[in-house]
Amino acid sequence: MSQSEYLEVFIDESEEHLQAINDNLLKLENEPDNMDIVSEIFRSAHTLKGMGATMGFEDLANLTHNMENVLDLIRNGELEVTPEVMDIIFDAVDDIEEMVTDIASGGDGSRDIQEITKQLESLQGIETEDAGEEVAATATAAPTTETSDEIEETFDEYELTVLSQSEEQGYKAFKILVTLDEKTMLKGVRVFMVFETLEEAGEIIKSTPSAEDLENEKFELSFVVTLLTHESKTDIQKRIEKISEIASVKIEEVNVKQEKQKKLALEEKEHQEAQQKEEKGTKGKKEKKPSQQSSSPKEKSSSNKKQKGMELNKTIRVNIDRLDVLMNLFEELVIDRGRLEQISSELNNNELQETVERMSRITGDLQEIILNMRMMPVEQVFNRFPRMVRSLSRELNKKVKLEIIGADTELDRTIIDEIGDPLVHLIRNSLDHGIETPDERVAKGKPEEGIVKLRAFHSGNHVFIEIEDDGAGIDKEKIMNKALENGVVTDEDLEKMTDQQIYSLLFASGFSTAEKVTDVSGRGVGLDVVRTTFESLGGVVTVDSELGKGSLFSIQLPLTLSIIDVMLVEVAQEKYAIPLTAIVETAIVEKKDVYNAHNQKVIDFRGKVVPLVFLDEIFDAPLKNEEQDFYSLVIVHKGEKVAGLVVDSLIGQHDIVLKSLGNYLTNVFAISGATILGDGQVALIVDTNELIK
Repeated sequence: MSQSEYLEVFIDESEEHLQAINDNLLKLENEPDNMDIVSEIFRSAHTLKGMGATMGFEDLANLTHNMENVLDLIRNGELEVTPEVMDIIFDAVDDIEEMVTDIASGGDGSRDIQEITKQLESLQGIETEDAGEEVAATATAAPTTETSDEIEETFDEYELTVLSQSEEQGYKAFKILVTLDEKTMLKGVRVFMVFETLEEAGEIIKSTPSAEDLENEKFELSFVVTLLTHESKTDIQKRIEKISEIASVKIEEVNVKQEKQKKLALEEKEHQEAQQKEEKGTKGKKEKKPSQQSSSPKEKSSSNKKQKGMELNKTIRVNIDRLDVLMNLFEELVIDRGRLEQISSELNNNELQETVERMSRITGDLQEIILNMRMMPVEQVFNRFPRMVRSLSRELNKKVKLEIIGADTELDRTIIDEIGDPLVHLIRNSLDHGIETPDERVAKGKPEEGIVKLRAFHSGNHVFIEIEDDGAGIDKEKIMNKALENGVVTDEDLEKMTDQQIYSLLFASGFSTAEKVTDVSGRGVGLDVVRTTFESLGGVVTVDSELGKGSLFSIQLPLTLSIIDVMLVEVAQEKYAIPLTAIVETAIVEKKDVYNAHNQKVIDFRGKVVPLVFLDEIFDAPLKNEEQDFYSLVIVHKGEKVAGLVVDSLIGQHDIVLKSLGNYLTNVFAISGATILGDGQVALIVDTNELIK
């Protein structure tokens, strides 16, 4: 494994340990006497310290060591868990996170940690002692050198020949037994560093276990390396002593003559044992039938280990770029599948049709597997919020409890990557505008502690994420007055609007009902960004509220963005794709049933006034000559709003691959992308949200 691969492992594991520390610190605040939680945090911090020292990130190792000392005091009952103590530990974790982020982006992880180190030392009652020196000493403490007992290592005929020839050329051969510290986390990294150091001094001709097993960490703590070198035993010793987390080193010079004699003696012994075994085997056959023979404990143990190994190796880490490449290749396959289906229907050949149908089924199954591989639990995004809520509630002097429900709900990775920041805005909004201060809540007959619920669940081909609070709710009158003041709507508009539509005015650009600007919110730059981001993902945001009781923000998101179901329609000579997730139903209405209202053609559809949108006008499509007495409609929705898209004809439902229009076509109205159809034509994908707006 290369150094860069070790770095990737280090970053992945550091992020996991930091998340575990954050989660457990939040638990510890609620259960300050639970020492099991403290032990969990201590273990994660200790692992981080070891990995940081191993990879040479001294600031990270030093800071984590100091944090570990504070945790040790808590664990031993010498330090009480107070909000002030927790604040300092959380600040230290923030600094460590910044270091890991810096390392991940190609930096060296260095950071000014003097201030936070002083705070941690003050908790330990240390005034002048430099904690950095202590951890450095710990990390690079010289391993003990063992001299007793011979190192067990045997050589084959070829290796003995190499040793003899090297001896003739003036090389010395050393058997080096290295034992790692039992607390070493990344054993493979440590082996890599030992090998790298020894290869600077000479040539390694053998290792036990093999280099491959050592790299894959298939050993306990000790391994033996045979080195050919011109350097002395003392120099080799000094080289290895510079490497941290090594418990002991034992070096022994190889005597080639003795090794040859050992080999002969071993061969003789093996020959005698084989003869004895053969004699016993002949006797055993007479005394015991093969069916009655049982496995030896050793064989059973080996079998059990194999079974356990098979059970354990159920997951592997795969670079996300590889999954993206796989997805792109599969998207091309879907396009070719559509083309084959088209050719098959035109040729009307039974054998070809059967083959294409079978291929369609297989690619359908393959599509499901690939999409599932790209799915990730929203937990990955939700995990950051408990810590954020704690910091914000303390900053705002409010008591807030965050409840997370459905964190195992899965979404496509491309969507997961995008939803974090807009959710941060919504949660900050709930804490600042929604939840009242403890005094206000008590005056209203509510508990001092407010509750924010973050909920995720599947429904059909969508994932819903909801943020609900039991705070003050949204003042409808305040929104209406502010909207009129800002010129967002007119009095006439407000009369027609439902409560939900009035609440949705919060998402207008620059809109804010905050009476004062704070570090948390009030500048009117949050919620419009939230809506824009979710809508760019094919999502819909709705708001519901009850004054004095609380608010509910609901986000509807598609499961995936790569391959989507659409309704293909024809407008003049052109084909367009409308996402099925936006479609309510299709309909045909006679022209005489169309009315004019406010310079807009509308229909009465199931007791609801639905405005019509003529796609040939929107997209400036060439007109068809034939006049018809009816309109073909695709009824689409965006939240509560509904519109009827007028098309020339409906082609049918298809699976299509969503392709972007590229960098040159970034501002095309009401078009979110394009796809290649089975006959090679390009169909544009309609953004119904833009049309309804």
